[in-house]
Amino acid sequence: MILDVKKSPSIRLPAFLLAVLALAICNAAAAAGPKQAPVVQNAAGGSAIFWSDPTDWATRDLFYGPGGKTHEPHGPFTFEKEDLNGTNPKFVVRDPDGVKWKVKLGLEARPETVVTRLVWAAGYYANEDYFVPDMRITGMPVHLHRGQKLVGPGGEVHNVRLKREDEKKAGIWQWDKVAFAGSRERNGLRVLMALVNNWDLKDENNSAYKDGSQRVFMVSDLGASFGSASRTWPRDHAKDNLNSYSHSKFIRRIGSDTVDFQVPARPMFVYLVNPKEYLSRVHLERLGRNVPRADAKWLGQLLARLSPIQVHDAFRAAGYSPEEIQAFIRLLEDRITALTDL
Repeated sequence: MILDVKKSPSIRLPAFLLAVLALAICNAAAAAGPKQAPVVQNAAGGSAIFWSDPTDWATRDLFYGPGGKTHEPHGPFTFEKEDLNGTNPKFVVRDPDGVKWKVKLGLEARPETVVTRLVWAAGYYANEDYFVPDMRITGMPVHLHRGQKLVGPGGEVHNVRLKREDEKKAGIWQWDKVAFAGSRERNGLRVLMALVNNWDLKDENNSAYKDGSQRVFMVSDLGASFGSASRTWPRDHAKDNLNSYSHSKFIRRIGSDTVDFQVPARPMFVYLVNPKEYLSRVHLERLGRNVPRADAKWLGQLLARLSPIQVHDAFRAAGYSPEEIQAFIRLLEDRITALTDL
């Protein structure tokens, strides 16, 4: 169809903008390079581990999480290197025992600490994450590429997440192409991500780790949680924002056999100015759609077994105030009830 812009002067600008956008998207797609990590879809020569029945759920310590108290980090810490992957400022430090920890600064530190514990409590695998309200790091460079304003005199940082770095990463896994893609457990993980409003479900945020002859699959970046249903503007509304989380929609539609969740939603149109960024998330909506009702209910029943003290401990471990903890718990309980009522 040929559009006569002379007869339709009012649409000249939008048509022009669409043409520019289309060109920019094509250029961005063409310029996109290969992923930094190899894709691991199946465990060559071994088995793949994705979920295990949390039979000890009643005694799981959600304050210390997967690593337990024995792996809790202790200083003094020494700077090793800066990590420029992802969007949040990060760097690696070493403790007195030689264990390396990845320090994440900014908005993702608190929610990621909580979500790792909820994921682990539901039987999925998660990194050993710890929230540290105050720490001092020796050997900090004079200038960091990112997050310099978050570092105080003498290498002081506050409200950070430490992730244990001695696991052997084999690569990433893709949501739609792994052997367990159609399983109840994979669907349950989709529901869990919607429950906490983790909208950043790019494949690059999924990791496969080596454990002998086995491969352990997990979502290794969980920081874009407890905020809005998608990437929004301003950015501080999108994660670790109680107001955004409380006003966001959880269940979008309930069908006879399936349920659609609001998360992950499309990013705001303001991100069209960065086509590569927009394209990396615009198709993620599918991960929240057409989830079997039985699988969503199953995930809700798993989490409903947790005691209020356990859930309270997960938020307490991340440095939330008593008022914030109570507010988040009420919202989570409402969402879990919505799942168990399906």
